[in-house]
Amino acid sequence: MELIALPAFDDNYLWLLHDGRDALVVDPGDAAPVRDALGRLGLKLQSILVTHHHADHTGGVAELRGATGAQVFGPARERIHEPFIPLRGGDVARALGIGWRVIDVPGHTAGHIAYFAGDVAGAPLLFCGDTLFSGGCGRLFEGTPAQMLASLDALAALPAATRVCCAHEYTLGNLRFAAAVEPGNEALADHARHCQDLRAQGRPTLPSTLGIERAINPFLRSREPAVTQAVRAQAATATDEVTVFAALREWKNHFR
Repeated sequence: MELIALPAFDDNYLWLLHDGRDALVVDPGDAAPVRDALGRLGLKLQSILVTHHHADHTGGVAELRGATGAQVFGPARERIHEPFIPLRGGDVARALGIGWRVIDVPGHTAGHIAYFAGDVAGAPLLFCGDTLFSGGCGRLFEGTPAQMLASLDALAALPAATRVCCAHEYTLGNLRFAAAVEPGNEALADHARHCQDLRAQGRPTLPSTLGIERAINPFLRSREPAVTQAVRAQAATATDEVTVFAALREWKNHFR
């Protein structure tokens, strides 16, 4: 199995997983990079996995399905291009010979889902859309802070070796914010230097791992005393874990 991040738009990644013959793609907002990769590698698109309804994740679905006959999986509680197989948390989607466990992760959108497999080429693999980013998390367009905190808790509980396939290259900006929240975090400083080197070489910072994210991502660390203290210095209303998380997300919304 080979995992490839296909760049699209300004900062999206469309994740392509293939076995040398068949492939699946995750959140194809644009069909063109997927078509190009399939042709270049001589692959047949078998499945399309969709995490949520935003156009930069779904815009190429209809074209790819029409051109390849690929089976489309998507969130049951969101409107995406029909026909598709609707999925809810606890369901298992079979794609590329792999059973993908579906996890409900509302927050960024109301019906957002993630796909997890415990062993893909020797390590767990997570496609999390716009719920979890390296060093950050998605904006709360439709869900509540309590929902997003619970969603991130569900993802953080997965194995540390899990490769985290986020849908955007937001890492450097997220890590600048993380350093403002937790300036004494040495693991964060080391990871920021590593990611800066990757980007300087024109390489993606992704996939990350959950072990890394638990050590450096303030949105997975909002209960850590240093993070809580930093947030409360910004927002006196942050009195419990949900209001701390909400204030952290609001801080990030206005961080420059």
